[in-house]
Amino acid sequence: MPRLSDLSEAEILALAIASEEEDGHIYADFAEMLRENYPDSAAIFDEMAAEESQHRHALIDLFVQRFGQHIPLVRRQDVQGFPVRKTAWAMKNRGIEAIRSLAADMERQSACFYREAAARTSDAEIRRLLGDLAEEEDRHQRHARFLEAEHLDASGRQREEDHSRREFVLRVVQPGLVGLMDGSVSTLAPVFAAAFATKNPHDAVLVGLAASLGAGISMGLAEGLADDGKLSGRGAPLIRGLICGAMTFAGGIGHTLPFLVPDFHLAFAVAIGAVLIELLLISWIRWRYQDTPFGSALVQVLLGGALVFATGVVIGSS
Repeated sequence: MPRLSDLSEAEILALAIASEEEDGHIYADFAEMLRENYPDSAAIFDEMAAEESQHRHALIDLFVQRFGQHIPLVRRQDVQGFPVRKTAWAMKNRGIEAIRSLAADMERQSACFYREAAARTSDAEIRRLLGDLAEEEDRHQRHARFLEAEHLDASGRQREEDHSRREFVLRVVQPGLVGLMDGSVSTLAPVFAAAFATKNPHDAVLVGLAASLGAGISMGLAEGLADDGKLSGRGAPLIRGLICGAMTFAGGIGHTLPFLVPDFHLAFAVAIGAVLIELLLISWIRWRYQDTPFGSALVQVLLGGALVFATGVVIGSS
């Protein structure tokens, strides 16, 4: 695979043309992807796509003037060390701020490319155009902020932030919280029942591991198969299922691992502390993302956890 230094002036211009075309297409895709829920940000990306098109036309005009009508296809992935762009569909579930951050990175990378390319040509007009484009990409970052101010007033940004937060809660927090609650609470009974029945920490670890894995698989499948996300807006079912399953396992294994301690009484005390931390974390998440008063969330979670814990102790001691 050739490096940038191996390319001829015609190939460098061809690479610049293909890069501008790809960037413009990505910005246009972002605009279409955001238009329904983030119309103000979509307008920003429409303007950025139009500017990339202007850059491409200037590069094509210079190429035709210098090298003729045929423009060879030289793409980023054909050049060693050249950063490859993420497509719009790869950013579909990443959120508006991640998309804006990616756009800023794209502009910085383009500016670096044009400066490097300009340093490798002896043609004065090509060098001037590439240098101008490097400065243009630098200005593009500042211009994007100007466009944001033009298209995205305070109320518009607040609407987009509110919508982005709702999407994050629906797609990440909610399945994760459901899994964490199930793993932390439902596995209490079998783990502590085994611990009290056998007084053997090793047995409690085996039961806890089995319960955590089983609950994680079950909850992951239930979340993934319950809703395809198309009507509810809850996102890709596979991702939700993985989040829910992983958090279910984490919730169960958290108070299982303390029983790796050989001493039963010490292991039991550490496990109680782990349970309290899990329940506090659940309460904090409900307060932080679901607007539930922290005191109310804590009482509800502690009450549920205490009932399940008591069930396991009573059964294990009988």
